[in-house]
Amino acid sequence: MTDQLNSSYDVVVVGGGAAGLNGGLMLARARRSVAVIDSGKPRNAPADKVHGLFAREGVPPTELLARGREEVRQYGGAVVSGEVSGIVRDGDEFVVTLTDGGSTRARRLLVTSGLVDELPPIPGLRERFGRDVVHCPYCHGWEVRDRAIGVLGLGPMGIHLALLFRQWSPDVVYFAHTTAPPTEEESEQLAARGIRVVSGEIAAVEVAEDRITGVRLADGGIVAREILATPTRMVARAGFLADLGLTPTEHPSGMGEYIPADATGRTEIPGVWAAGNVVDLAAQVGAAAAAGAMAGAQINADLVAEDTRRAVEEYRALRVS
Repeated sequence: MTDQLNSSYDVVVVGGGAAGLNGGLMLARARRSVAVIDSGKPRNAPADKVHGLFAREGVPPTELLARGREEVRQYGGAVVSGEVSGIVRDGDEFVVTLTDGGSTRARRLLVTSGLVDELPPIPGLRERFGRDVVHCPYCHGWEVRDRAIGVLGLGPMGIHLALLFRQWSPDVVYFAHTTAPPTEEESEQLAARGIRVVSGEIAAVEVAEDRITGVRLADGGIVAREILATPTRMVARAGFLADLGLTPTEHPSGMGEYIPADATGRTEIPGVWAAGNVVDLAAQVGAAAAAGAMAGAQINADLVAEDTRRAVEEYRALRVS
């Protein structure tokens, strides 16, 4: 089900995940006209359950999003299927254009378009992502507890990820792959926790009967593993903001690219807020939803201030006349 896109709104929300739907819910409940435009490409599409979400532990992502869409509609908000291709400023408003040629106008924008997980080009890795290739111990650790886990040494978080997964399993192997070998201090930490270090480049992920059986190295050796944990490079979906002068920037952690915003979600571009993974690369569903609610409330307050200024101007004009 998708709603029809009207010609204008108080707020257009770009992205219909947890942040976008909760932001849209707050705005709809504030009696704002709001449209949540969703491309239908959620980051957690490979996952079958949501974890770490109070009172909704284990809910399927599709069910959670369906409930969220209906709640937005319950208060008069619209949820529109479509992909935003570009946004430009026109006076005090924004013109939002979709890839199908449709467009609408908005007084304010809430960007909740999420991110893309980029994986290294190791044969077999992408195909297993979200199944027995995982990236977050807090999302998947319990489900892979006590199994033979291999952690790929990619980016600045590889060794940290290996130490984290050791909390869930005593059988963890760290694959240095193409990164620099662990430092003396890191080697001591890994050894103290019983984490074996395997040097050498990874050639492919070994799979048999629809499950991972091991990691094949470039020298032909195979290390048996059941689960692979890999850091991903997380890149904000934000190309459509280029005409506004808002482009993703490298995250201080080195983990990817994000849209900077303050604690309320306000970006450097007047009238534009952002929330969820597009701002916070590590945010889980609950944190993203909370950020969307905060941004929605702040946008409403900003609109109230603008509406009040206009009302005062009209009031003064009437008094003068």
